[in-house]
Amino acid sequence: MHCEQKLAKGLYWIGGDDKRLGFFEGCHPVPDGMSYNNYLLLDEKVVLFDTIDRAVEERFFETLEYLLDGRKIDYIIVSHMEPDHSATLGAVAKAHPEAKLVGTKVCKTLIGQFFGPELEARTMVVGDGDSLSTGTHTLAFATAPMVHWPEVMVTYDVEDKILFSADAFGSFGGLDGKLFDDMYDFEDELLDEMRRYYANIVGKYGTQVNELLDKMDTLDVRMICPLHGAIIRDNIELIKAKYRTWASYEPEDEAVVIAYASVYGGTRDVAEKLAFKLSDAGIHDLALFDLSMTDPSYVLADAFRASNIVLASVTFNAGVFPKMRELVDCFVDHNLRRRRFSFIQNGSWGPIAGKKMMEAVEAIPEHEIVGDLFTIKSRMTDEQDGELDKLAQAIVDSIRHPEEPIMADVSHVAPEPTPIVGAVKPRVAPPSVEPVRTKGGVPIAPGMEDKVTHESEAPIQEPEQGKTKVIQIWRCTFCGYQAEVPKGTDMDTFVCPVCLKVGPGQFILVREKMVPVS
Repeated sequence: MHCEQKLAKGLYWIGGDDKRLGFFEGCHPVPDGMSYNNYLLLDEKVVLFDTIDRAVEERFFETLEYLLDGRKIDYIIVSHMEPDHSATLGAVAKAHPEAKLVGTKVCKTLIGQFFGPELEARTMVVGDGDSLSTGTHTLAFATAPMVHWPEVMVTYDVEDKILFSADAFGSFGGLDGKLFDDMYDFEDELLDEMRRYYANIVGKYGTQVNELLDKMDTLDVRMICPLHGAIIRDNIELIKAKYRTWASYEPEDEAVVIAYASVYGGTRDVAEKLAFKLSDAGIHDLALFDLSMTDPSYVLADAFRASNIVLASVTFNAGVFPKMRELVDCFVDHNLRRRRFSFIQNGSWGPIAGKKMMEAVEAIPEHEIVGDLFTIKSRMTDEQDGELDKLAQAIVDSIRHPEEPIMADVSHVAPEPTPIVGAVKPRVAPPSVEPVRTKGGVPIAPGMEDKVTHESEAPIQEPEQGKTKVIQIWRCTFCGYQAEVPKGTDMDTFVCPVCLKVGPGQFILVREKMVPVS
């Protein structure tokens, strides 16, 4: 059976829904399933935009055969090599041996890793400013590294003004027969799952998302075709604005998210009481999450929306309750900066969870601690009511009178965007998301001044001649990759193997270590 939807003259959607999928990427719950989108352009040349997950491959191949009607595929554009979009690439390429694969330099390498040297050899490498004529259409390419894999690129149809956006602007959930965003109530039916998708899949890479948005700003985009979720044609400016906010880690709303981990109810009761106190004070944009029942992906999504986060945990094995520890790690791993945190801890004989959570949150840049750590032992007492009032008031005051530094330490300063269509301008290294400090003229990661040395200073320790050497660890300011190189390596000309960025200031020195000479 074939199933396709026409998007424009000669252009078809040929994707499908997987309603039996319980967890996307093995960890994110998708109770409404997942959609997989790919597209076919029938012009003088035939172009297939990505392949598809094996869960829906049968109908995909039947639809592809029906629409081709005996024609051969000339080009297979590989926007993203993740197997939910490339699992069937080998089968399609085998059925169409004359087809050229089109992707970035990193994509070509990944094709070789997944499918072997034969397909790698058939790959045509493209990058920013490159284009391909298919007859009546011109397809222009732009790299989008780390949105959210290093090989990602987007494709712009110059004539129809359609952006094939890879994983950007995607969403969790199946389509249920409604392909376009204007077939839904966008804010009530789509936005929450688009936010949850962004926060969990792309959220770590705000700098890279902003760079892609800068490139998009040079285009007239009338339709966005993502690899997951509804095709966007009615809410393009709205979702671009949301992405800009999320990528800059600015809260959408002055709101409070309270997440608690409770075993026997004592911690839960305090979290709920705090919520009532906040509501009584006029803070009604509240969300209360029981981490024993709610997956962290939902809490992270709401945390991307809200300005204030309250974490309440019982002490467990002299540490943080596992469900709460998972959430805090999630915040740190996804770079959730520019938020105000408050903490509640419980422990019958050794309450320590709050202190452990506060230590973990220290890894997040640009955060603020609001109020004092609130501690209970087993259950809250009546005498502590005033203390909880103070915590509630501190949260209320932070919302009504937000401190300027937490929201404005680092602003997004966009480099000159590389045009997707037209002459390619010289690449400009994006600004670091952290203040760049130097030591002897060398860029140093904040807080690491005492862990690295300059040539004019004494070494870390006097190495035993011929037996040890100094290795430096440098972090790419764009994608976070850490390169371990011998001291003295010229990092101004060092090409990041992940995002392929290069140039002065691209890498920041993190630390040095002594290693044996082999």
